Amino acid sequence: MAVNGSQGGPPMDGSRLPLPADKERQAPWKPTGPKAPAEQGITLGKGNVVQPGLYARAAPGIITARAEELFAWARTGSLWPLQFGLACCAIEMIATYMAQHDFDRFGVVTWPSPRQSDVMIVAGTVVKKMADPIKLLYEQMPEPKWVIAMGSCASNGGPYYRSYSVVMGVDHIIPVDVYVPGCPPRPEALMDGILRLQEKIKQDARRRGGTATTDATPAPRALPPAGAGDRA
Repeated sequence: MAVNGSQGGPPMDGSRLPLPADKERQAPWKPTGPKAPAEQGITLGKGNVVQPGLYARAAPGIITARAEELFAWARTGSLWPLQFGLACCAIEMIATYMAQHDFDRFGVVTWPSPRQSDVMIVAGTVVKKMADPIKLLYEQMPEPKWVIAMGSCASNGGPYYRSYSVVMGVDHIIPVDVYVPGCPPRPEALMDGILRLQEKIKQDARRRGGTATTDATPAPRALPPAGAGDRA
């Protein structure tokens, strides 16, 4: 029977011809073969073939780098800080880990134990009662390790300068690598401090490897002779 003027072909208006009664409940067609899994019905094609680069053709599977710089590169992407929420700076430090800033994308993962931590973030006022516990925990951290003094109180006492109960900077008890100013500093300031610490780790690795840098640490200045400040 002709449909829409055609001789046994498909309808011209896009409609479907009725199927015979014995074919109404047949299972749909699925591709078979090794390239098309029967459970998914997906066929993978050859696609574009990426050409190997110059280094891959010359020395496949070989990377040349100094061991110190390679280890430093790995450390900068996996800093595990041991944190001290001592005062109001801890609120800003907590905000750095929230969704707006997402500190984890820098590879900075908080850790509750000093045995596996390599960075200590001192956020807040360091009182003299807390000096000994901070020093003990710092000594329990494995080498290499770094310290970030977050906020004015941890850097130099802040508004409690020359107070009877406050340490005038955490660097009086442990060495500090990065100072983050502010009272309190914003989360962006702490993120910048982590970026500065990552640069410092890389630069220290270059110095140990024998590569000279332009921003080398200057030599410490000589202390004035005793009693020089009392002279007229």
